[in-house]
Amino acid sequence: MLNRSLSTFMNAFTASDYTLYPFSTQNPKDFQNLLSVYLDATFFPCLRELDFWQEGWRLEHENPRDPQTPLTFKGVVFNEMKGAFTDNERIFSQHLQNRLLPDHTYSVISGGHPLCIPDLTWEQLKQFHATHYHPSNARFFTYGNFPLEQHLRQIHEEALSKFEKIKPNTAVPTQKPWDKPREFQITCGPDALAADSSKQTTVGVGFLLPDITDTFEAFTLNLLSSLLISGPNSPFYKALIESGLGTDFSPDVGYNGSTREAYFSVGLQGVAEQDVQAVRDIIDGTIEEVLQKGFEDDQIEALLHKIEIQMKHQSVSFGLTLTSYIAPCWNHDGDPVELLKLGSQVARFRQCLRENPGFLQEKVKQYFKNNPHKLTLSMKPDDKYFEKQTQKETEKLKQKIDSLSPKDKKQIYEKGLELQTQQSKAQDTSCLPALKVSDIEPTIPLTHLEVALAAGETPVQYCAQPTNGVVYFRAFCSLHTLPEELRPYVPLFCSVLTKLGCGLLDYRQQAQQIELKTGGMAASPHVIPDGTHLDVYEQGVLFSSFCLDRNLPDMMHLWSEIFHSPCFEEEEYFRVLVTMCAQELSNGVPDSGHLYAMVRAGRTLTPAGDLQETFSGMDQVKLMKRMVGMSDVRQVLRKLPRITKHVLSRDNMRCSVNATPQQMSLAEKEVEKFVRNVGRSKAEWKPGHLSVVEKPAPSGSSGSTHISGPRVLRKLITDPTFKPHQMKTHFLLPFPVNHVGECVRTAPYTDPDHASLKVLARLMTAKFLHTEIREKGGAYGAGARLGRDGMFTFYSYRDPHSTETLQSFAKAVDWAKAGRFTQQDIDEAKLSVFASVDAPVPPSDRGLEHFLYGVSDELKQVHRERLFAVSHDSLVAVSDKYLSVGRGTRGLALLGPENAKIAKDPSWIVR
Repeated sequence: MLNRSLSTFMNAFTASDYTLYPFSTQNPKDFQNLLSVYLDATFFPCLRELDFWQEGWRLEHENPRDPQTPLTFKGVVFNEMKGAFTDNERIFSQHLQNRLLPDHTYSVISGGHPLCIPDLTWEQLKQFHATHYHPSNARFFTYGNFPLEQHLRQIHEEALSKFEKIKPNTAVPTQKPWDKPREFQITCGPDALAADSSKQTTVGVGFLLPDITDTFEAFTLNLLSSLLISGPNSPFYKALIESGLGTDFSPDVGYNGSTREAYFSVGLQGVAEQDVQAVRDIIDGTIEEVLQKGFEDDQIEALLHKIEIQMKHQSVSFGLTLTSYIAPCWNHDGDPVELLKLGSQVARFRQCLRENPGFLQEKVKQYFKNNPHKLTLSMKPDDKYFEKQTQKETEKLKQKIDSLSPKDKKQIYEKGLELQTQQSKAQDTSCLPALKVSDIEPTIPLTHLEVALAAGETPVQYCAQPTNGVVYFRAFCSLHTLPEELRPYVPLFCSVLTKLGCGLLDYRQQAQQIELKTGGMAASPHVIPDGTHLDVYEQGVLFSSFCLDRNLPDMMHLWSEIFHSPCFEEEEYFRVLVTMCAQELSNGVPDSGHLYAMVRAGRTLTPAGDLQETFSGMDQVKLMKRMVGMSDVRQVLRKLPRITKHVLSRDNMRCSVNATPQQMSLAEKEVEKFVRNVGRSKAEWKPGHLSVVEKPAPSGSSGSTHISGPRVLRKLITDPTFKPHQMKTHFLLPFPVNHVGECVRTAPYTDPDHASLKVLARLMTAKFLHTEIREKGGAYGAGARLGRDGMFTFYSYRDPHSTETLQSFAKAVDWAKAGRFTQQDIDEAKLSVFASVDAPVPPSDRGLEHFLYGVSDELKQVHRERLFAVSHDSLVAVSDKYLSVGRGTRGLALLGPENAKIAKDPSWIVR
């Protein structure tokens, strides 16, 4: 359906005790189509045995055409979960829940442990579905402005009316409370990216809390959790994070309300084994301290302000967020309507505090101090962890094979051939409903923008939108004068800039003011490709924040203080932030390995690709690891004021504001004041081997009908010495699965070929790569995509193969060049592309493409018309022109275990 719909979201989520099937679309006909398919898939699935083998797990010969080759486990879900359990955070979180709630469904892994998945039979799956995936056990949630009556009628006619009511008996019993605390120790794989191999232990303490259907108690405990752990002013942050004993909070820290009875956990990761007891003592001591001191009024007000602004802030996933928010409670027969009355919950909370100043301390005493249902869980690395897992898998495979008769083995061989034949056939999707390309709107609505000059020279883009009383502010500052040796430190600069203090505020006071007055203040490095040239780009830092309209002067004053007098003197706290940042990056690699592979693969293809690797690739992960290992971080800290001279100035700055029309006059006044307070650049441009190109963005004076005001000049960079070249990199990591990326230089956004390449990427994904790499190969995910930067990228995710997958990428190109696809395939690919192109944009982000990329609605309309015009001939042509071997320069990258073929190939760099 991804290729037959304009869906803006489509997925399925597996929780511990329910499955959620969410989808969304802006097209009424599409909504009915998707609802029909989702009802069929949920209640009337085709559970043929072969289908189950294909997606879940299967025994198959390594060569399905040769019955003498060894049998092995295959399957998408099998490899998905193998990949999931390379993530040590996932391992810890899973054990925490399993052992804190050991008596019922929460004691097992809902997604399936890799070693347990092969024990599931087809009959068990069928029986489980018949009982649980039944309308008598279902709940329906809709959000949006399509008429509700039509939804209800369709649900009744296509599902409810076709079933008799049953009693599925799926209620989860309450957990029997313990009479004394418990302790467990577990192991995990070593973190190959950890800064200190001797400090890889994780320890956490968990407490069982009440039933989540008590909505006010759940609301109160959620708030209490935030007060205990969120930000540098919270007790556990001060006591644990700033102790220096670990690198970051333990996984799943805070309140967890996804199970029938909630739980709270707190602890540290990156701890030396001998410090585990010290961490436990700190946790106990902090609870005692909270009982004595309570919380400051400003901390509570900051938290309630956060709730207020979250209620007003509009996002495109608002409906999905509500669904996810109410699903756990509603699943256990809680009142979903009561859960959504946040305003009355806040009012009741305030009343409780007024009537009883010790209200929160009493909760701490009840649930943490005097709670015997307390679990202490520690996890340490085992160098042989992955070896042991592989051994267990081998033993499981041997058990399965030993239990097979010759007849069984013959049947497996024949089933393998049947499966391979089925997978090689074109799927008949005629039974599925579909939109037509003619259902897509031919034109886009224009977003009206006004550009004015603040302080006589700094361009500010104003976009009047229904923002619900919230003001959104952004500033982009060019980095074109930044010396090359400082580039790798820009992400760290961005991460700590709003956290170390500013003006007269220390870092704790700054954090408090940000929480009291804004919805958050952030800085992030950006590499912005030029739409017309692959080797031209803009580098800079994007500053972004939002606030309630009444707090706009305070928010802009905070930005003035950050720009005028940032603090880089808190050496000890800086080390804490560096350590947390490094740990976060390291933790993200197992789950986002394909993204790292894709970035690395593009490194040598464009100057922007090289900078992207510096800012957000494996080079950045390894740099942060080295920083944590430094005995003296002052040498890094001293680089930050140097970066400031190149970034925090108004010479190379542009700003944008999204707010309601009524708020614009105040916004103009405050932005004017802010810009006047920002100093001039103290840095000189030293060109070296780089060149700067000034490029005007579209405006009313250049023919754009929806943009009024002066033109914005962007400072773009080009490197005349750059020559694209191939590089193949293998990052050796102790994963049981691979993440693969291959990148090819193609055409920029404004090139007519860009549209054909965009449709081609979707076509290859749906009609070739999904079948070859996911269905046949067992990878959890695979596909192709075209970036705005003109990089055409193939990827696979949690993949049991590597070099075989690279061969599949090459076969995909041959398939496309041969034109082995139909007009229907092309139309479906266009639908999928337009689902992304026409994805809803919240009021806060309208005009953002013009502000960041210099792309006007007129340019987007030209690109849209080219997408409509993509044909069979143009797809074959761009396949040959850019993707044939020897035509486009390409890069390859792989994250995963040792590989004998690659080790023998001198063209690969092994890291």
